[in-house]
Amino acid sequence: MPTWVVVAVTIVISLVSAYGFLVLRCRGTGNPFGHRARWWAISIIVLTAVVATGVGVVVIAAGDHAVAAAVGLVLPSGLWLGKAVGQYSDRVPAGLIALVLFPLRRLDDAMGDDMQEWCDIRLRAASRTPQYVSDAAEYYYNQVRGQVRDNRVGNQLVRWRDSIRHKIGIVRLIDLEASPARVAEALHYHPDTADPRRYPADNPSRLRRRLMAEAQNELHLFLACAYRLGFHSLLIYPFRPEPGPRVWRAPGGQPAGREPTAS
Repeated sequence: MPTWVVVAVTIVISLVSAYGFLVLRCRGTGNPFGHRARWWAISIIVLTAVVATGVGVVVIAAGDHAVAAAVGLVLPSGLWLGKAVGQYSDRVPAGLIALVLFPLRRLDDAMGDDMQEWCDIRLRAASRTPQYVSDAAEYYYNQVRGQVRDNRVGNQLVRWRDSIRHKIGIVRLIDLEASPARVAEALHYHPDTADPRRYPADNPSRLRRRLMAEAQNELHLFLACAYRLGFHSLLIYPFRPEPGPRVWRAPGGQPAGREPTAS
């Protein structure tokens, strides 16, 4: 087999292998191809493929073409095993470890920034009214339920959803000016709000702020968990189209033109 064919095959195998192992490494952590992270991910894949191909060329020079292709497949597994590099710090110079792990750490930071932005956008949209917070938790849960294989994680999502729904229900009672006794009774329905010292019903405004803050925080935790599970394409709730420009109508009911906009 011609040498250039072996090199080309090694490059392709290295790229595919590097992509697969990088995705495997980031599973359960974030999206390596998010807005900020994608350039680090692409750089890591290309650099890994270049290194693997370089090692493969050395092997080809030694006359073993089959091993060269195997190097392109196996060497990128270091991306998956990269978290274990620190275990061999006594055998590898610290500067080399830092150099190898630098792009992976920057990728992790970028994935964290992407996740934070993704969650913040959805939390801001839902926080316009208390009911939106509760409805958003229900909507996002309905989108992910049945697709979460880990029962422990699934149960945690249920707890967050139920807690948000309960706390927003009490916020709505406060907004309806329910009596402190009625609010206290509702607080005792759920173990998370059963402590009267932490959730005093005799101070409605303070209680409302606390419950809203906790419900929003739990929604943020819910979203972050869903993002790490791979649900990166969840729509923003509430999903309502922007109102279009109003149209002036003539006395006969026919459109007469668009409402002028401020310049």
